[in-house]
Amino acid sequence: MVEVSNRTGFPFWISLVAAIGLLNIALAFANVWPTLGITWKGDLSAELAVALLAVVWLHGRTHQPPSPRVMRRLTWGWVFLAVGHYVDATARSLYGRDVNLYWDLKLMPNVSAMFVSVANVALVAAVVVAVVLVPWLLAFPVRWAVRRVAAATVVPAARGVMTAVGAGVLLLGAPQVLGWPIPHAPRVLRPVSFAYATEAAEVVYEASGIGRKPLPPAPLMDANLARVEGADVLLIFLEAYGVVAWDKPELVRELAATRTDLARDIRETGRGVVSATVESTTFGGESWLAHISLMSGTAVRNPDMNARLMRERGRDTLVKAFGRRGFRTVAAMPGLQMNWPEGAFYGFQQIYGTKELNYQGPPFSWWDLTDQFTLARLDELELANPERRPVFAFFPTISSHAPFTPAPPYQPDWAKVLTPTPYDQSALDAAYAVPPDWTNLTPSYAEALNYDHKVLGGYLRHRADRDMVIVLIGDHQPAAFVSGEGAPWDVPVHVIASRPAVLEGLKARGFRDGLSPSRPATTTMDGLLQTLLGAFSAPSAGAAGQR
Repeated sequence: MVEVSNRTGFPFWISLVAAIGLLNIALAFANVWPTLGITWKGDLSAELAVALLAVVWLHGRTHQPPSPRVMRRLTWGWVFLAVGHYVDATARSLYGRDVNLYWDLKLMPNVSAMFVSVANVALVAAVVVAVVLVPWLLAFPVRWAVRRVAAATVVPAARGVMTAVGAGVLLLGAPQVLGWPIPHAPRVLRPVSFAYATEAAEVVYEASGIGRKPLPPAPLMDANLARVEGADVLLIFLEAYGVVAWDKPELVRELAATRTDLARDIRETGRGVVSATVESTTFGGESWLAHISLMSGTAVRNPDMNARLMRERGRDTLVKAFGRRGFRTVAAMPGLQMNWPEGAFYGFQQIYGTKELNYQGPPFSWWDLTDQFTLARLDELELANPERRPVFAFFPTISSHAPFTPAPPYQPDWAKVLTPTPYDQSALDAAYAVPPDWTNLTPSYAEALNYDHKVLGGYLRHRADRDMVIVLIGDHQPAAFVSGEGAPWDVPVHVIASRPAVLEGLKARGFRDGLSPSRPATTTMDGLLQTLLGAFSAPSAGAAGQR
């Protein structure tokens, strides 16, 4: 116990103010975007106000400071709240959305494995040490502050100050909770304990299914697809391609050259392009939610609904709609490293995962494969033979996945891409020499998108003679450490084709000429299904084959 002299002089009040301030900052700090650092912006903690009033009330009942047992519990409880506040504030700032422990914790093994594979050993060790040691180190100053506040309860004047501070913070926070902010007044943060309670309730809700709504009916997909009859249709989801790539000046500048080249590749191969923006159903990750939303025409925003929907094998999908019109339906999924029986939901006639793609080249990032190899392999397996029926192919890319580096070199010789040695050693060494800058991943993100621009443009020239309709769409925005705080959930969509009727049909639905996407969003990810089916279909059977 800290003894406090009745001589409540200047040192006493300084130490009490410091203790109260430390306890407040521990639960009211803010994230320094886009880093793991923290700062204090003058915000106040509601838990601190309650704690101050509680210790004063406890003294009024016992006429004694809190017992050592109570102070130990309060110390570790404060550390627990501080850690929770750090996770809440930092995850929302860097990732761009609230954490859902029930689903996000299930993804942590894969995320951790990916982090370990791309980060250097020193960084991994530092993170592990920080996770283990920081709570224990934080306990020392918190224990000092708790003991200082507890000991001060024997001083009547100090009890009066603590009561005034506690009541003042709660009075200041009450109108803020009701949506009536007081101009120029400090902000009282939502209690961290509420965040824990919300997560606990979310776990109960998700695990039990309480309040689970029935799945909406499947939209109609009986489209004639006459305007794309005879063409190969490629649906390419470009990983982490969000509107930030068109909004952030630094990215616009870094991507300008390859965008110009891509536009020229499209034009000089006799094709046109129209573009728009749609609102995705996910942000910063969980790409499969965007995939299923588009291909089922149903907004899927969480893994529970994703799993429930995929159990409905008889439900219609975009894949099945193309299959009914005579297309061979295939998926090239370089990130698929295990059996995927749920994939039967979509109705693909062939799924090429990592094993089937059989990459033999040098590894890049966690999955080893590159987007250029996957597209070249898909071409070799399905598209190279002209004596075949048209193909509908689904291809979710991976080379622009966080942390976006090392970006593979682009290989102009598409035949060489399929060999075990697709790159010259100098190009490979240059790519490997660029480590991720964890404090600023925007340049790496730009380089990854530049690579995919080159791949797509190169493929258009490689197959300049082919009748293709390519739907290129982002699955979600990159996490907030690139897209910024409060970024929208919008992603660009481009349709590249040599069929004017397809492009005009999309322009009638909100798209515009060129690669620059129209704004605001024309529809949602799930709503885009009907947009595409409508543009791909002739108004009547008599218009079949319209070009």
